Amino acid sequence: MNQHTVTIEDVAAAAGVSVATVSRALRDLPNVAPSTREKVRAVAAELSYVSNPSASRLAAGRTGTVAVVVPVFDAWYFSSVVAGIEAVLKAVNVDLLLYAVGNEADRVSFFAGRGAWWQRSDALVMVDVALGEESAQRLASSGARIVTVSGETEHFSSVSLDEHAAAATATQHLIDRGHTRIGVLTGESLSAGFRVPLVRLEGFRHALRTAGLEVDPSLECSGNFSMEGGAEAMAALLDGPNPPTAVFAMSDEMAFGAIAEVRSRGLASPQDVAIIGFDDHQMAELMGLSTIRQPVETVGELAGKAVLATIQKTAAPISHQIVETQLMVRSTT
Repeated sequence: MNQHTVTIEDVAAAAGVSVATVSRALRDLPNVAPSTREKVRAVAAELSYVSNPSASRLAAGRTGTVAVVVPVFDAWYFSSVVAGIEAVLKAVNVDLLLYAVGNEADRVSFFAGRGAWWQRSDALVMVDVALGEESAQRLASSGARIVTVSGETEHFSSVSLDEHAAAATATQHLIDRGHTRIGVLTGESLSAGFRVPLVRLEGFRHALRTAGLEVDPSLECSGNFSMEGGAEAMAALLDGPNPPTAVFAMSDEMAFGAIAEVRSRGLASPQDVAIIGFDDHQMAELMGLSTIRQPVETVGELAGKAVLATIQKTAAPISHQIVETQLMVRSTT
């Protein structure tokens, strides 16, 4: 052969078979005689033919890409979940395409019609992004392959935590330490349709009511799931007329900010204000932060495996996996 790039057509011509037969033989698909398969492989090796994965995917009607949508790019939780998804996809040479929907307008636009993610990917993983029932029905009937993280629908497989129970566990831990005036750092304003903080807030309130304690809205303050927001929310609670003796932060990053604010005032945890977080961030143990551990990369890995199943199987069964959390007691409580 001359120096031009060897194509599948060249292999077919040299082997005296069709291009389709070459494709089936080299991909170990059925309906190819053993002798023909051997001949095609020998010719391909002789010509140093290297298949084009992108072309193969296109021929199979696939892009070799999975889209992942998150509320924001730069939060530790989302980046950790995405890392878990990517590890699973990378192992089978599937690419990841990342999107963020930071507000309600973005979310509506993202799911309207057949957006860019539909044309550019084989399936979608939604991480803490709400999908209304009407949209879910429309996408399911359109054949969309979707897996949700922290949001369950009957139409698609999901991976989630029992957010309500986990938040109640964190709150109960503070109650068990003798606290009766407990604040909470929430995060509702992070993204429209972001359901997790709302469910955790209900878990927090449920634990208070179960213990016979008052639910005081003045002790609920948004920290926007950031360290800066956590510090500002903690300051607002401490400057109130009757500050809490303990605080449940819905993320470790907010808890870090709260700890910094407490220390800046010459106070200490747990002596002046006990603090518990949620996540078990990689810095949580170093900071001595009591928290609810959720195995975020495991969540991502399970979501990655679930989305691959939707691609590789014509009718993959819908499954809803619940990942266990764990109370980690450290010095801040």
